[in-house]
Amino acid sequence: MIALLGAAAVYGLSAGLSPGPLLALVISQSIRYGVREGAKAALAPLVTDLPIILLCVMVLKPLADSRFVLGLISMAGGLFVLYIASGCLRTTRLDLIDRGEAPQSLGKGAAVNALNPHPYLFWLTVGGPAVLGAWAESPARAVAFVAVFSACIVGSKVLVAFVAGRSGRLLTGKGYGIVMRVLGLALLVFALLLLRDGISLTGLLAHS
Repeated sequence: MIALLGAAAVYGLSAGLSPGPLLALVISQSIRYGVREGAKAALAPLVTDLPIILLCVMVLKPLADSRFVLGLISMAGGLFVLYIASGCLRTTRLDLIDRGEAPQSLGKGAAVNALNPHPYLFWLTVGGPAVLGAWAESPARAVAFVAVFSACIVGSKVLVAFVAGRSGRLLTGKGYGIVMRVLGLALLVFALLLLRDGISLTGLLAHS
């Protein structure tokens, strides 16, 4: 259970702090209109992620009995997490750009997140299989994974909104780069574990 929740926390924090369209919106709203508007944009995953999760789980559920297909999905998830990890490891600073966004922050944030392919890719290749595996052991485990992930992704973006609204310079300092590199290394470990599980499920090494 601890490993499952630890993975959910790392995935959520990395998604919350990695540069992307939603984070840019959170920052710009915080700078222009204050912490409250930035925090509203940060809540977008609470609106958009549940439908995305349900959709991805419905797509994956019929495939749950095929070890080979699950192995391929796990390998794809590992490659996707490697991609995220490389982005975290390369990030040394965060550019604060005022993009001129108007208020209605929650609606704009939900639109940005719903149109971003990353949540769909994550829940199809990483999060969805984790939820299905946890559900098979206990529904509470699956709910806990989603809850911890959601708390971390939203909490980290709310923190960014607070920092951007109060003192945006902190986001361009060395501290942000260090945090991203630590998250990148943790993601690298999870990516390798996913790739290992994928290879094991597909039996590729056994047939080589």
